[in-house]
Amino acid sequence: MPTEIPEEQAELFSQVLGVLEEQHVPYAVSGAFALRQHTGICRFTKDLDLFMTACTRAQALPYLREQGFQCDLCDPVWLAKARKGEFFVDLITGMSNGVLVVEDSWVKRASPAVIHGVKTRVLAPEELVASKIFVSRRERFDGADIAHVIYGTYPTFDWDRELQLMGEHWEMLLWSLLLFRYVYPAQTHYVPKAVWNELLQRFQREIANPNPKARFRGSLVDDNMFAIDLNEWGLANLLEDNRRRRLREMEHCTETKSTLPRSRRVVQRQSA
Repeated sequence: MPTEIPEEQAELFSQVLGVLEEQHVPYAVSGAFALRQHTGICRFTKDLDLFMTACTRAQALPYLREQGFQCDLCDPVWLAKARKGEFFVDLITGMSNGVLVVEDSWVKRASPAVIHGVKTRVLAPEELVASKIFVSRRERFDGADIAHVIYGTYPTFDWDRELQLMGEHWEMLLWSLLLFRYVYPAQTHYVPKAVWNELLQRFQREIANPNPKARFRGSLVDDNMFAIDLNEWGLANLLEDNRRRRLREMEHCTETKSTLPRSRRVVQRQSA
C-alpha cells in the first residue's frame, strides 16, 4: 500500500506539479514514485524527484518562484530545489558526476501517471535504471532498486535503449546485471542472452587488450571512497573534468549563470 505522507508535504508536491503542468513544462517524475509505478514497491519519500533538461530547469524555476516557492540552484551540473517550509522538490538534470544527462527523449518516453491528484508522467524503466547506475556509494547503493525494476518490468524492458543510455559506461551496467543474476538466478533469462553475450564479449575483449592509457574512473563512482587516489596517489580527476565539460555545455541555459552567492552553489552528492 502507498505510504502516508504529511498533508503539507502532499500539498507541496501537488502544487509544484500543478504549476509545471499549467505552464506546459516538460518533465518526468522519478524517484520513489517511478519505482512504485514499475515495481509496486512503496516507500516513504521526503522529496519529489523531477527529471528535466537543464534548459527546461532554467524556464521552470521562475514559474515556481512566482508561486512563492524558494528556489535554490544547489549544483548547476545536476540539482535545483524548490521548497516551502521543511518540504521540497528536487529538479534534476543529470548525474552529479556529469556522465549521464537528462535529454528530451527521457521526458518523451515517460509513462502517464497520476500523482497526488495531478495527471503527470513517470520516468520509463530504462531511464530509471540508468539514473541509478552510478548511485553506488558507501552511504547509498541503488543496486537493489535496479534489480527490482528489471524483475518488475520483464518482458517489456527495452534493452537496446538501456545499452544506448549507458554507452561507454557499459561496465557499470554489467556490474548491475551480475548482481541481478546473483539475486535472481532462476530469472537469468529476464536479461536476454544477446545482452549477456554482448556485454561479456566486450568485457573479454577489454581484458585481452587493456588500454595502458585508460584514465582512472574511480571518482565517477564515489569521489569520497576514491579520494586517496586523487589526493595522495596523484591520479587524474576525471570527475572534475566531466563537471567542467558539462558546465560549458550548459552555458546557454540562463539559470546556470545565477548570481547566487558562491556559498549557496555548493556541489552536492548525487542522491536521486
